[in-house]
Amino acid sequence: MKLSKWQALGNDYLLVEQAELAEPSTPDRVRRLCDYHYGVGSDGLLEVLSIDGSRAALKIWNPDGSTAELSGNGARIVAAWLSRAARSPRVALRIGPRDVEAVVGDDGLVRLDVGRVEVWEPEVLDLGDERIEFTPVSVGNPHAVVRREPERGELRRLGPRIERHSRFPERTNVQLVRVDGPNDVTIGVWERGAGETLASGTSAVAAAAAAVSNGWSESPVNVHLPGGDLLVELDGDRATLTGPAVEICRVELV
Repeated sequence: MKLSKWQALGNDYLLVEQAELAEPSTPDRVRRLCDYHYGVGSDGLLEVLSIDGSRAALKIWNPDGSTAELSGNGARIVAAWLSRAARSPRVALRIGPRDVEAVVGDDGLVRLDVGRVEVWEPEVLDLGDERIEFTPVSVGNPHAVVRREPERGELRRLGPRIERHSRFPERTNVQLVRVDGPNDVTIGVWERGAGETLASGTSAVAAAAAAVSNGWSESPVNVHLPGGDLLVELDGDRATLTGPAVEICRVELV
């Protein structure tokens, strides 16, 4: 089985073509591959289901064996991989029911048309011992955006409690957001099914969309994460995400 390992601002993924698999992917197999001690180690698995020239379909696995509707970093990684394979700077991806397009620049940055983003009115979440105001956002996957200092201890305390709250029957991604200026925010990310990560593309989009909707910021928004920076541009209810995607190595499993 041959696969490659990529990272987007420290958010690392394994990428494999379904045709390379000796047996179908299962939650248990994904968990073992993503384990940093007993497997290759990653924040998730990108399974390319099919390729047709500069178009590809993929499935996104979380490291806990669950699947994700979308990953901004994962999609940019597959776009960079496909662009090289197809020798085309423009590629298109099918992720579940969602179609996204990307342009890969000579500078290594991938500009991803994420598509529609939905932002709802802020809500209050009762955690029992405290109440947290958050903004619900959908980038094809669910997000809870909380305006609060993205201190790591606070993220690790609140992240899992919000992720698994009964308000979110499918669980949710969580972002703690600090507004640094009209076009800058800093966020901490707790990813559904992965936990704390150095970066998340859809989290960057969700945080930027909530910031613009709530009047905290205006587009374009530079989103600063522990792993680096992403640029989010919003045009009405549509978003574009720009950032790097880098191949780390290629692996052949025994």
